[in-house]
Amino acid sequence: MYGLIAKLTALPGKRDEFISIVSAATVDMPGCYSYVMAKDAADENTIWVTEVWDSEQSHDASLTLKTVLDAIVRAKPLIANFQKVASTKPVAGVREASAQVST
Repeated sequence: MYGLIAKLTALPGKRDEFISIVSAATVDMPGCYSYVMAKDAADENTIWVTEVWDSEQSHDASLTLKTVLDAIVRAKPLIANFQKVASTKPVAGVREASAQVST
């Protein structure tokens, strides 16, 4: 299992547009158990992304999918800052039947 937490800061007034572009492109990614985007409660420009994958290789492969590449091209100009907060190793909470989590 592989997890990733990222903090993105959108340009002022562009957060919802960014979320719309990325959420449409991240629906069908092989190996992805969870891809959650959340609006920061205190900062109207910040987006938190929390991902859970079957492997780091599946995550890396997702960055070559046409839908994801197209979304990156469209969404990148809307981002003021991207920060990879943490890589994680999920151990509980994945609800997909095919997800096998071991510690």
